[in-house]
Amino acid sequence: MLLRGGAFSACNAAISENRSTFGFSNSIRRQNGNGFVLYNYSGRARRAQLFRVLAVATGEAKTKQQESSHEPTLADRLRLGSLAEDGLSYKESFIVRCYEVGINKTATVETIANLLQEVGCNHAQSVGFSTDGFATTLTMRKLHLIWVTARMHIEIYKYPAWSDVLEIETWCQSEGRIGTRRDWILKDYATSEVIGRATSKWVMMNQDTRRLQKVTDDVRDEYLIYCPKTPRLAFPEENNASLKKIAKLDDRVQYSKLGLVPRRNDLDMNQHVNNVTYIGWVLESMPQEIINTHELQTITLDYRRECQQDDVVDSLTSPEFVDDAILELEGTNGSATAAKDENECLQFLHLLRLSDGPEINRGRTEWRKKPAKR
Repeated sequence: MLLRGGAFSACNAAISENRSTFGFSNSIRRQNGNGFVLYNYSGRARRAQLFRVLAVATGEAKTKQQESSHEPTLADRLRLGSLAEDGLSYKESFIVRCYEVGINKTATVETIANLLQEVGCNHAQSVGFSTDGFATTLTMRKLHLIWVTARMHIEIYKYPAWSDVLEIETWCQSEGRIGTRRDWILKDYATSEVIGRATSKWVMMNQDTRRLQKVTDDVRDEYLIYCPKTPRLAFPEENNASLKKIAKLDDRVQYSKLGLVPRRNDLDMNQHVNNVTYIGWVLESMPQEIINTHELQTITLDYRRECQQDDVVDSLTSPEFVDDAILELEGTNGSATAAKDENECLQFLHLLRLSDGPEINRGRTEWRKKPAKR
C-alpha cells in the first residue's frame, strides 16, 4: 500500500480521530515502580490497527489473509515493545542480563550494539517487514535485495549495569538516493535519563551479485510511510562527532592484533560477518593499559567491504592527533596519554583489513576515565 500526496494528510487525520477508538497506548507501564504490566496492544496488534486506519484514509481494503497476518504472535505479546502512538517510531525495554556485562560489571558495547540491532529489527517486523534478511520489504525480497550497514556511530554516556532496564526508541528515514538511516535514543527506564544515542547509515545490496544498488522509488515508498515526515535526528547538533570523516591509518601503527578469524556464529542471516563482530575486532588491538583505566565513550565505524567466514583479519590501532595535541607514549611503559590533560578523552584510529591487504573497516574511538567505583 503506497501513500501519495493528500493521502498522507488523510491518513494523519484518520489516525488522530481514531486514536481513542483504537486504543493506541504503550505496551509497557510502570506498576508502583516495581515491575511491568503487559497490555495486549503489542506492536503487531497496533500495526493491524494502523493498517485499518490507513485503509480508511486511502480507500484500500485489506484482505482476510492480510488482516490475519497482523494478529499478534506469542513473541509480540511477551516482547516489551510497541510502536509509538503516531506509528513513526518504536520503543522497547530490555533487562541487562548477567551474560551481557563485562569486566566493569556493566553492559559491554557489543551488548549495546546488539540491542540496537534487535530493536531495529523488531521495529521493522512490527510494521510488516520481513524478518528474513533484516527488515526487507516486499519489493526487496522480489529483487533479492538486502540492507547492509555503511556506517555506525554510538555514544554511551552511562553504561547500564546488570539488572538495569533500558528503554530504546528507534526510527528510520531516507538518506539520499542510495540508502536509509536509523537512529536510536537510549534511556534509563527507571529515571528516563538519556544514557546513549546512536545513528547508522544503510545501503542496499543485491544478495546474489553482492553489488550495491540504488534505493528505488518502489522500495522508498514502501518504508517512507513509517518514517517521520520531517527530519528527526538523534544527533541534531552541527558538526557533531557522527559526521566526522575517519582517516585511514598508514602502516606505522602502534598496536595490532593479527590473524583474527570469524567464528561460525559471527555470520548473520545475510551470510556475512555481523556488523557487531567488527566492534569486538576493533577493541582487540586496544592497549590493555587503556582498557584498565578508561571506558569506551564513542565508537564510529565505516564499513567498506564484506567479511566472509574464511577471511583472516588484522586489527590495527594508533592514537589520533587531536587539535594539535598528540596522543603519545609517555615514559617507557608504553601507556598512551593525552598531551594536554590526562583527564581528557583519548582518541584512537582503527583499521580492520584482510591479512592480504584489502581494507574492511575504518574506525574511531573515544575513551574517558572510568568513574570511581561505587
